[in-house]
Amino acid sequence: IADCDGLLKVDREKLKKVNRLGEMMIATRHGDTCVKKGDKLAGTRIIPLVIEKEKIETAKAVCSDGPILTLKPFRKKKFAVLTTGNEVYYHRIEDTFTPVIEEKLAEFGAEMVFHEVYDDDASKITDGCQRAMEAGADLVFCTGGMSVDPDDKTPLAIKNTGARMVSYGAPVLPGAMFLVSYLDGVPVCGLPGCVMYAKRTIFDLLLPRLLADDAITAEDIARLG
Repeated sequence: IADCDGLLKVDREKLKKVNRLGEMMIATRHGDTCVKKGDKLAGTRIIPLVIEKEKIETAKAVCSDGPILTLKPFRKKKFAVLTTGNEVYYHRIEDTFTPVIEEKLAEFGAEMVFHEVYDDDASKITDGCQRAMEAGADLVFCTGGMSVDPDDKTPLAIKNTGARMVSYGAPVLPGAMFLVSYLDGVPVCGLPGCVMYAKRTIFDLLLPRLLADDAITAEDIARLG
């Protein structure tokens, strides 16, 4: 049972090893998901009701170097939103993206400390990422300009910060154009337009991990398919 709100992590290989021993089972909630204090996370049974002590010792040995389940508490984060695109910059359309991000982050008690709007100028967006971090942002979200149109400069701007690129693109729909990178340990993400209008997207899958300081790898992204 969860003793705090946080991100549930499941070591799938260890779980599989125990469940392959026979005569015993462990069932858990899916890993990399949000849980609340008091939630039931896992249950176990001895299938024939009685089992040899040696088999239990074998199961314990699987976890000799770490548990099957861990719970990472969420951290109170400060975040930045960099709204990009000529349409918003020149007031042709309203910025309806930022309120969506604010609402999602508010569920975790996060605070927006930086928000600026940029036209399609990669150098300005790059500079904005740096200034967002100087303002104390623990997370930086760039919205708009994530597709492959010639005037979409956001991926280039993020790359030009010197950030370590983890993945540009994800095998998740909606959310194929998602970008995740790390700049001096701070996640810098490019959010595709679907985050603005679709109720659940790649962003909702990965946001809990970002808020629990759970590093995201290219392998993690590929596995989401």
